[in-house]
Amino acid sequence: MGLNETPSGERVHIGFFGLRNAGKSSVVNAVTGQELAIVSDVRGTTTDPVKRAMELLPLGPVVIVDTPGVDDEGALGEARVARALRALSSCDVAVLVVDGESGLSEKDRELLAAFRGRRVLSVLAWNKCDLPAARDSLADLGRREPELASSAVAVSALTGEGVHELKERIAALGAPGGRERRVVADLVAPGSVVVLVCPIDASAPRGRLILPQQMTIRDLLDGGCLPVVCRETELPAALASLSGPPALVVTDSQAFGQVARIVPESVPLTSFSILMLRYKADLVGAVRGAAALDRLRDGDAVLISEGCAHHRQCEDIGTVKMPAWLAAHTGASLELSFTSGADFPEDLTRYAAVVHCGGCTLNAREMRSRQDRAARQGVPMTNYGVAIAHMHGILRRSLAPFPEALAALGD
Repeated sequence: MGLNETPSGERVHIGFFGLRNAGKSSVVNAVTGQELAIVSDVRGTTTDPVKRAMELLPLGPVVIVDTPGVDDEGALGEARVARALRALSSCDVAVLVVDGESGLSEKDRELLAAFRGRRVLSVLAWNKCDLPAARDSLADLGRREPELASSAVAVSALTGEGVHELKERIAALGAPGGRERRVVADLVAPGSVVVLVCPIDASAPRGRLILPQQMTIRDLLDGGCLPVVCRETELPAALASLSGPPALVVTDSQAFGQVARIVPESVPLTSFSILMLRYKADLVGAVRGAAALDRLRDGDAVLISEGCAHHRQCEDIGTVKMPAWLAAHTGASLELSFTSGADFPEDLTRYAAVVHCGGCTLNAREMRSRQDRAARQGVPMTNYGVAIAHMHGILRRSLAPFPEALAALGD
């Protein structure tokens, strides 16, 4: 994805699900107007979820997800089905493509139940409606289950019939509702000076800022604020150059300890990782989860997970710095596991704690899904920023801008 494009985590994720050869890939191509997916008469052509970022009018920036058929068979087929269902955790809208000639199958109904169980908004694409049998089966569904039939759009990937209506339905379901989410600008007044501390070390990408830093700067500009950006080494000079104290200081989590010693106690301080978690998911839950780090003992398993799959560097925060901080904080010999990208275990029960990154590359639904999974299984989950602040003894200070999260610490 180019530097000028909307990040994947900020796009509406639209998943296409259904049986093999129901026409999922054909419907994807018809909806997008592009040959995004391979189309074949051979059952099971799509073997893994295929993602593509694009603009889909009238909705805007989206990620299209074409999944394998949920009726795939055999050991390999079952693995493909599991990957298809795993893709649902990041989907804001699910499109169930039904073979109109065959009508709604039991597998289709299981998918609809999965959509409801995960609270994913959905629409039925009743495919092959250019054929009389498909039109008849939809009419029959309307007589037997009128409420379900009302969520169906008759389409033909072959002729293009109904595709515009399907796009309009998807757009209506995917349109953001409620209060606009902000990264940071809701914490300070317009015109406020906010200092952003961005370390440049061996793990930093060459020639650009990392995504949380980019998003924070943009949100401050949108809010009419004045971002001042510096490295931790220039932070004293940056603060001295201001006519008064800044409204807020935001630092990369790995520099928390150093920055906390420089910034006066009277100035609010937090991290990009904490901002990202509040923006994407449940900060309060992560604060509660941090207490588990104090209970870790020899042999306990800890999962360190990142949402992106970047190339690891010598000073990588997830695989180098976080293990060192955990060892120093706990004094224990821990069994550490690492995951990145889409890999996040379905079963977390073997872990005494999960430490996750801020999730800047994940969309909000995926980040919440991971937190919910840990909560359902009784596994404490926190995030990099919260964990690092906790282990440096400055968590209470880093949560000062967030009263609800601060209250979760108690006395």
